Amino acid sequence: MTTPLKTEPRHAVGTRTARKLRAEGRIPANLQHTPDAPHVNLSIDSDEFMSARRKHEHVFELIVEGKKEPALVNQLHWDTFGEYIQHVEFRRVDLHKKTRVEVMLEFVGHPKGVLNHLVTRIAVMTLPTTIPDLIECSVADLEIGTTVYAKSLPMPKGCELASDPELAIARISAVKIEVEAAPAAETPVAAAGAVAAPVKADAGAAAAGGAAAKPDAAKKDAGPAKK
Repeated sequence: MTTPLKTEPRHAVGTRTARKLRAEGRIPANLQHTPDAPHVNLSIDSDEFMSARRKHEHVFELIVEGKKEPALVNQLHWDTFGEYIQHVEFRRVDLHKKTRVEVMLEFVGHPKGVLNHLVTRIAVMTLPTTIPDLIECSVADLEIGTTVYAKSLPMPKGCELASDPELAIARISAVKIEVEAAPAAETPVAAAGAVAAPVKADAGAAAAGGAAAKPDAAKKDAGPAKK
């Protein structure tokens, strides 16, 4: 089954026209050309399209000027913040022939190291009506240094791998731990010097004070001065 989606022709293109359509609750779109059919600029109802997408619909039966066109969502263009769709690109398909599509990968399980995603989507050949929402890639208990290749992915029923079988899709690396160097401890000699310094200074001050007191003591011992 395909979801019917009404369209309206888009005779004018450009930023201003696109902005006006979005303000009216419509999404600018286009239908790619084929050797037998031309490129078509059109627009679709935003609520109708998003409702179908929430049900994981991939293929639509576009109604273009009264004619039905089976089409696959080929690409979605989002705004800068990824909050709403700015443009939809559709591709004509034959519902009875396999077509090449890219499917999101979902990594499941916990490896014994750090999981590095090398790719997040994989190409498969399948009928437009049996496109999977995602393909699982198990990384449970994989050892450090392990590389996961496309050929190891389990293909859903009706799908066959279209990417290079030797394409690396994930790698398990070692956990990198940065240890901050501890401050160097003071040696006993340095510690002793740090304590002795004030004592030595006090002794010097006492010696200086003693030297200053000596003349007064000499005068006291000499007795009264002769007249």
